Amino acid sequence: MPEQITVTVNGTSIAVPLGATVAVAIVLAGAPCRKSVSGEPRGPLCGMGVCFECRAVVNGQSHCRSCQVVCQPGMEVKTDE
Repeated sequence: MPEQITVTVNGTSIAVPLGATVAVAIVLAGAPCRKSVSGEPRGPLCGMGVCFECRAVVNGQSHCRSCQVVCQPGMEVKTDE
């Protein structure tokens, strides 16, 4: 079994495999990455940092492309801001 770490997504602790991206943690948490201006849930689309659909707040830093950020133990992710 791969080593797992814990991150927090919208206040909920989520276990993810070591080396997983923040986008994986968000999907495992069942949360949309963000909402569009019309309120539609958005999520990872391209998976390579081009589309910006997976933006989230990571450790207080806004507009992080979650598909490009590798999870670190204790990381705090917010998609509801």
